[in-house]
Amino acid sequence: MSPVSPSPYRGVNYLDWSAEDTVLSIRNRSVTARDYISSVLDRAQQGKSLNAFINLLPDYALSAADKLDRAIAHGDELPPLAGLAIVAKDNINMAGFPTTAGTAALQHSRPSNTAPSLKKLIAAGAIVIGKTNMHELAFGITSTNLQPFAGPVHNPYAENMIPGGSSGGTAAAIASRVVSCGLGTDTGGSARIPAALTGIVGFRPSVGDGGKQRRYHDEGAVVPISHTRDTVGVLGRTVADVTLLDSAITRRLRVNQPTRLHGLRFGVPPVLWSGLDKKVEHAALWASQALQKAGVILVKDDIPKLLKLDATIGNVLALHEPLADIPAYLNASDVRGVSLQNIVDGIASPDVKAIFGSVLNDTFASEYNDTIAVRRPALQKLYADYFTEKRVDAILFPTTILPATPIDTVRGSGHVSINGGPPIDAFAAYTRNAGPGSNAGLPGLSLPIGITNTLRPIGIEINGPLGSDERLLSLGLALEHVFGHLPPPPNYK
Repeated sequence: MSPVSPSPYRGVNYLDWSAEDTVLSIRNRSVTARDYISSVLDRAQQGKSLNAFINLLPDYALSAADKLDRAIAHGDELPPLAGLAIVAKDNINMAGFPTTAGTAALQHSRPSNTAPSLKKLIAAGAIVIGKTNMHELAFGITSTNLQPFAGPVHNPYAENMIPGGSSGGTAAAIASRVVSCGLGTDTGGSARIPAALTGIVGFRPSVGDGGKQRRYHDEGAVVPISHTRDTVGVLGRTVADVTLLDSAITRRLRVNQPTRLHGLRFGVPPVLWSGLDKKVEHAALWASQALQKAGVILVKDDIPKLLKLDATIGNVLALHEPLADIPAYLNASDVRGVSLQNIVDGIASPDVKAIFGSVLNDTFASEYNDTIAVRRPALQKLYADYFTEKRVDAILFPTTILPATPIDTVRGSGHVSINGGPPIDAFAAYTRNAGPGSNAGLPGLSLPIGITNTLRPIGIEINGPLGSDERLLSLGLALEHVFGHLPPPPNYK
């Protein structure tokens, strides 16, 4: 096990630049937008074995770059992200281009709308170079998509390993230095889990009650699982990269400063620190000790009945709401000739096929109203009381309880073993820590803290109170100074 290196991401290679470096370099003419985008597209082709993309968009991206270069030559005022290459997970709509969600029935769909979060990034000058691969229909945490046209995504650090999911393609593209940042989605960990397993940063914004408390509003423009839990998420090599995209999405352009860590109180509930793979435990303890040296006070009080209550919520929402949410998406996005039944009939991944058996049977219908009216509010109160009564600024815990495991091309997602113990369900294992905060609608941020001797990255997460997104990102900037950055994957330096 080795801790992360403290060296920052800067260099003369375009692909080593941070998002801010890239925007400034294009703005001051250190590089043309076309040269930069061409290098990005070349890099994507060089990393083709990772299978990070469902659709690369070279014609679109180069045309956007040429348009920007003409604007720069004319001395036009430039938008804040002018020329920055980004990627978008292929369940996020971009009008005029397919949104497949990695499933056969949607392979040729061309939605009429663009997801507002992506639309704001494009309006701010970002250039989408491709739509990224994902776990089929986002119903999984491995990104082992078994559709013939999609296929599994591979981890840039160890290509026989999963990159996590369901936003595995976005994570792989960022970790392999194709782009510095991009969009995924997060229902129960789908941005933060792949971030942790590929050594990058993953951000889930506040969702709350799904109304005014929601930070990003993309309803009807992202292939859904659960309107109660779903959100677009941002992934990047650094917290600064993530913050830059978040500022453009929220149109709160600002320069975030790291929060002073000395004297802050972080909750470290034992329930989220138990049952860890030994390598994860080693890295997480190193991270917690590093924070203590920086002056953080660790509050080791537990959150009573957290996992027990959480277990009554997630499946009810994720396996009931698609019955209405998917048809509503098809209608809102003007996707014609495709029904929920068409989508289910075309599913190729056995793990996803099994899940949709429960969806179509509406297995949890009788529990849904109680989950919305009683159980989820109880979970939200549990967190709110913990933040208030324990006076903690954030909750700290390992993002996943184990590092990446080998790709399973038979089932897509099967079973895993921790420290040589009995087999347990992979989905349950990887979402154990990331799921509760998302079920409560809280913001979460995963950062890399180490890498095993077999090149499997490890991440740690902080959750903040509902609506504390900007403070959480500022905390992340400070934590990043303590933890440093991972070295790039050996084959993608």
